[in-house]
Amino acid sequence: MLAISLFTDLAAFSRNHCVAICATLIPLILLMTIQTLLLIYWQKTTAALFTSVMIASGLVIALFLHVSTWFIIGVIHPVTFILATLGSVCLVVNWVAVAWRQWRSPQNLLNT
Repeated sequence: MLAISLFTDLAAFSRNHCVAICATLIPLILLMTIQTLLLIYWQKTTAALFTSVMIASGLVIALFLHVSTWFIIGVIHPVTFILATLGSVCLVVNWVAVAWRQWRSPQNLLNT
């Protein structure tokens, strides 16, 4: 019973503070994705790349959870789909960057 109440309260908090959550998460997700691409370009260590990707992935998961609270109550607007697409694209870009790094130089796994 407590878990259902907690979930309901968190979902209500998410919907009540939608503008603040989106205004925080969207720039952070975009900045972390850009940082991932810059780390690839500058050929930084794999550990730095994984750290950037994991932070970006955590932020995208938070965005997905936020958008899912709107889907659960039946709010189907273009904005919810745009946010879900943005999160999906950033998630794919981050993990493709990791895969590309490993494909390009597999010895980095041993030298992190």
